[in-house]
Amino acid sequence: MRASLIQLSVDSSESADERRHRAASLVRGRAGDDLVVLPELWTAGAWSYDSWGSDAEGVDGPTAEVMSAAAREAGAWLHAGSIVERDGDGTLYNTALLFDRAGDLRGSYRKIHRYGFDTGEATLMGGGSDIVTVPTDFGVIGLAICYDLRFPELFRGLLDAGAELVVVPAAWPAARLSHWQLLTRTRALEEQVFLLACCAAGAHGGMRQGGHSVVVDPWGTVLGEARTAQETVTVDLDMAEVARIRAELPVLRDRVLTSR
Repeated sequence: MRASLIQLSVDSSESADERRHRAASLVRGRAGDDLVVLPELWTAGAWSYDSWGSDAEGVDGPTAEVMSAAAREAGAWLHAGSIVERDGDGTLYNTALLFDRAGDLRGSYRKIHRYGFDTGEATLMGGGSDIVTVPTDFGVIGLAICYDLRFPELFRGLLDAGAELVVVPAAWPAARLSHWQLLTRTRALEEQVFLLACCAAGAHGGMRQGGHSVVVDPWGTVLGEARTAQETVTVDLDMAEVARIRAELPVLRDRVLTSR
């Protein structure tokens, strides 16, 4: 299967609606791909806390509407990154959306681990509680978001739920790029999954984004990595490698300490 990560530049030079349509155009341009991935909170800006309330929307809101159409027109599964979701009770969530080739919403995931150390996301948003996987025609996708990378127990839970490929939209700071590069390889290697991590580029809310979106195979090998100024990275994946590598190095079979 072929996958593309589009690391959108997010800054104050365009409105959220302008960015929606730019993203949709880029997704439509990936017709023929099996999976397209966008970054975390690319409509509102992951570090633009002041605008979250005004930019919040539902999982059937304007971003979902535009992304659904783009997925359908491209004929690809689309992980539309994440949005600032406003629940019916007014709570905000950092929520990832996954659309199938027909444009139907097949999965959503509310970010479990909120970043901020008692500021920002940690205080302004609610936290999710569900581990989410979605079956597709090329394998089972597990969903995680940005800061989740620092919590291996989530990825072990995704593995136990059947994940063969994990998608991680992010707005990771450039100042901690080395952590991003280490953690993405580690999570792929320890769970023996393909890991597709799409990080925003540009700068907003006073924070420069790391870019360097990356695709890592179950052996921990980087198959493709976008540089800071590069918008898209495309990689062909052989999903049969998951079963092959798990059989060749059966570390998962030898687990002793589990949560069960």
